[in-house]
Amino acid sequence: MLLKKTLLAAAMVALGGFAASAAGSTATTNFKVTLTITSTCSVATGTPADITFGSQPSTATALAASNSISVNCSTGTPYDIGLLPTNTGGTALGTGNLLTSDSKSADSIPYKLFQDSLSTKAWGNTVGTNTLHDTGTGGPVSKTVYATIASADFTPDSYTDTVDVTVTY
Repeated sequence: MLLKKTLLAAAMVALGGFAASAAGSTATTNFKVTLTITSTCSVATGTPADITFGSQPSTATALAASNSISVNCSTGTPYDIGLLPTNTGGTALGTGNLLTSDSKSADSIPYKLFQDSLSTKAWGNTVGTNTLHDTGTGGPVSKTVYATIASADFTPDSYTDTVDVTVTY
C-alpha cells in the first residue's frame, strides 16, 4: 500500500510539474491597426454666389466683375479648378455668352473668365492648360474669379449664364 501511495504522490508531482510548465508557456500573434486617408476636396462659391455686372447703360464698355470660389482639399492634395460656361457658345476656354430668358432679344453678350485681375490668364476647364492649379492646405482657400465684358452695346434686357465649377484632384 505504501508503494501505491508513493507512486501516486510521484505521479502527482510529475503531472503538477507539467501543469506548471504548461501554465508558464505562451503563444503569441499580432494584428495591425490601419487607416487609409483618402484625398478629398470640396468647393463652394463665395457670398454673394454670383458674379454680377449690375445694371449698365447700353453704352458701357470694358465691364469687369469678380467673385470667389472656396476650395477645401486635404493637405498635400494637388487639384485643378475648372470653369465651364453652360449657355450655347460657352467653351472650355473660359468664354461664355449671357442670354436673355425671354424672347425680347436674340442678343448674346460674350464674356470671359480669368484667373487674374489683369485679365491675362483665361480660366477654362481644360486640366493642365487653363484650369487653376494648386495644392490643398487642409483648410478652405479662396480663389477669385474675374469676368470681363468688352461692351454692353446690346438690347436692354436681363442676361444670364451659369458657370459649372469642377475641382479635379
